Amino acid sequence: MDEEPTQAKRRLLFLFSDTGGGHRAATEAMIEALELEFPGVFDCKMVDFFRDYYPAPWRFAPEIYPPMTKVGMWGLAYRTSDGRGRARALTGLQYPYLRRGVRRLLADNPAELIISVHPLVNSTLPRAMRKHPLPFITVVTDMVSTHAFWFDRRADLIVVPTSWAKERAIHFGIPAGNLRVVGLPVADRFAASQIDRQAWRAEQHWDENLPAALLIGGGDGMGPLKRVAKAINDARLPLQLAVICGRNEELKASLEALEWNIPAHIYGFTREMPSFMAGADMLITKAGPGTISEGFIKGLPLILYSKVTGQEDGNVEYVLENNAGVWAPRPREVVDALRTWLENPEAISAAAAASLSLARPNAAREIARIIAEQCGVQG
Repeated sequence: MDEEPTQAKRRLLFLFSDTGGGHRAATEAMIEALELEFPGVFDCKMVDFFRDYYPAPWRFAPEIYPPMTKVGMWGLAYRTSDGRGRARALTGLQYPYLRRGVRRLLADNPAELIISVHPLVNSTLPRAMRKHPLPFITVVTDMVSTHAFWFDRRADLIVVPTSWAKERAIHFGIPAGNLRVVGLPVADRFAASQIDRQAWRAEQHWDENLPAALLIGGGDGMGPLKRVAKAINDARLPLQLAVICGRNEELKASLEALEWNIPAHIYGFTREMPSFMAGADMLITKAGPGTISEGFIKGLPLILYSKVTGQEDGNVEYVLENNAGVWAPRPREVVDALRTWLENPEAISAAAAASLSLARPNAAREIARIIAEQCGVQG
């Protein structure tokens, strides 16, 4: 008896860039969700279009982005270019220099559907595909302050994380019917992981009788993490502090050498963030959309201590407007916020409930179903 032929996988191309960690993390979450929802159906490829296909100086964008955010140049560039006409003009000026790279990208990576998770490819892509158009969708990975570059009417569909982002999209000329509010895609383990909180805290040698504040600064331990940690230590608050230093070994060694006045637990890079969040009582973090979304899923009240100007301004406003946390851009303000919560446990509970109400734990799976729908794949 002849065997049935194996059906070819449906090829998907994800365009991202490592200008910040959020684009990669969101892409990986969607690819994971596609395999969970439609095992063996899709062949997914990730391409960092800046690094792999764009000419200088664009190809160095992943390296340029971090120092630009530190000195404020990114915020200035973000605000001065954030307009429908300005974005279109800038795209038109850049296209002659980018055209060859974008066309080579398309030739090297044939796909049935293209998914963009980065704002700076969304207008050059359809222009390069004028003669041989391919369907493409945009998954917006900024939570609220969505730049005009995200939105091009030629996209078949644009997925946004919040209703606030939807209003921005409509402001920039995208028809409401071409938008879907889904949430930000995060790794499935944040929604799926259920731990024995007491056992996990005991395993980490956390004091079961003290509230636990989790202080993080992304995979690279960025931002004023050390100053915030020292301010909390100096305040001698009745809590314990867990600090995730990421890949910043110098920061980790410095904090480990600090003379601590409170119970402190110092960690390097970890893939157990869902467990750390589930074991904590409050989250102190920069205003990155991915971490905020993960905090929502775990129902953590948020203290936001830094942001990328322009790009993350709206994230702070979103958290404050929904009573899910506070903005504390100075170490002493972080301490004040912690003290207020510790003296008023009802306030922590209210912020935690508000945070959980904003959670969209199934966003990645919902986006996976949208992608499958665009490809004509039935669930």
